[in-house]
Amino acid sequence: MDKKTSILEAAIKLFSTKGYDAASVRDIAELAGVNLAMISYYFGSKEKLMESLFHEKMDASKIKIETILKDTSLTPFEKVERMLSDYVSKVVANQSFYKIMLYEQVLKQNPVILKLIKELKLNYAFLTSELIKEGQRSGDFKKEVDVILALNTLTGTVTQAVINQDYYFEFNNYQKLTTKERNELLYDKLYNHQRIIFKTLLGYEK
Repeated sequence: MDKKTSILEAAIKLFSTKGYDAASVRDIAELAGVNLAMISYYFGSKEKLMESLFHEKMDASKIKIETILKDTSLTPFEKVERMLSDYVSKVVANQSFYKIMLYEQVLKQNPVILKLIKELKLNYAFLTSELIKEGQRSGDFKKEVDVILALNTLTGTVTQAVINQDYYFEFNNYQKLTTKERNELLYDKLYNHQRIIFKTLLGYEK
């Protein structure tokens, strides 16, 4: 892992556990195994480091969803399935980042980050809307859908389930599972749950 990536990974871990304000640049440097000058060299400041972190994650998300939607070998509902699978696997694999993302939306302290999140959500909504229209034109999707509410159902359910997973595992008596087993179970449960919801919302009957 290169130094820049090490810094970003250390920042994710500390921002998600200590909070943005409490995590110092020195803390990040120590955890990443680099000197303070390296953080200044790559990012300039803690605020710019946070912004870079969001840019990196969100650019990757945008590219992935666009790739799925442009795949002409997939039917409209197969694209929906890929979209759901991608989102669920992304949150399960990057739990610390999505915890930070949730905190930022609740606290509303960083206008730059909030703008980035809003841009990502709008882009995701426009792309999803085009996908739904494609399915309606082909006759696969029978119903009109409120895209924003549908996406809120996806993102809200998945994020809350992952962040509050201890409650879910205790209720279902799954406490003895390893982290890998927990993540696999979370993915399976959440993906299948969202697939059923979107199938119903879209009026997909096949």
